[in-house]
Amino acid sequence: MSRKHPVIAVTGSSGAGTTTVKRAFENIFRRESIKAAVIEGDSLHSLDRMAFRAAAAEHSKNGNNHFSHFGPEANHFEKIEEMFKTYGDTGMCKRRYYVHSDFEAEEHNKHFNLTDLKAGVFTPWEDIESGTDLLFYEGLHGLAQNEEKGVDAGRHVDLGIGVVPIVNLEWIQKIHRDKAERGYSAEATVDTILRRMPDYIKYITPQFSRTHINFQRVSTVDTSNPFIARDIPTPDESFVVIRFRDPKGVDFPYMLNMIPDSFMSRANTLVVPGGKMSYAMEIILAPIMHEMIENKKK
Repeated sequence: MSRKHPVIAVTGSSGAGTTTVKRAFENIFRRESIKAAVIEGDSLHSLDRMAFRAAAAEHSKNGNNHFSHFGPEANHFEKIEEMFKTYGDTGMCKRRYYVHSDFEAEEHNKHFNLTDLKAGVFTPWEDIESGTDLLFYEGLHGLAQNEEKGVDAGRHVDLGIGVVPIVNLEWIQKIHRDKAERGYSAEATVDTILRRMPDYIKYITPQFSRTHINFQRVSTVDTSNPFIARDIPTPDESFVVIRFRDPKGVDFPYMLNMIPDSFMSRANTLVVPGGKMSYAMEIILAPIMHEMIENKKK
């Protein structure tokens, strides 16, 4: 970890809602005039769209129906760790982007002065901009480990944030997002969930024991069968359970005073109404960012 060049990692499964946390950080960065180098987790996959499909088909042919984007075979865990370490040591590193859509392809082609980038591929690697205050990662594997290869990205992370809805709610969000944004049927998304499950258990969930703060949304409506849910529970139909790994020094009285209808459920756990999730994130994270930048200056 590095006081001079801090690394922040926001990590969560597909459909967990890490974008909400990213927006909260963006608001803080803007208000505090913090210049962040942003790293997208998708860019650290090891296979582009076509290569992944081919690899998944080959694994299935050989009897392995659990090849997924969640595991080390489809990701550069070692590059995530190398990126975090290099930035912490020098304030610089290389990054690339995964091209999600034709619109992004057009933008990246302009940026890299290319013509052949298309949806589903990676851009070339490039140096991040100089003079950044911190590195901000958002994706699946911000605190990933692979004990077989001695990889532990989390040891270079100064602030790790987990975004972890209860699993049925996470699945509802994923099913609806995949249908709305990608045109996938519910059946196709369920197949993806089943294929990913072993890697989800081995490589995704253990990260949330290593994070500094977890935000877990818990619905207050029936989600017993997530595969038939007609809509996603609204923020007002949920609570957010916020767990601090180390409660020492956390100003809980201030947070309880600032966040209406919040309460403590344990000595290290704050519970807030779902509709106050973004507000609570900024109340909690802004002082941490301020302290991080002050330590950097020192």
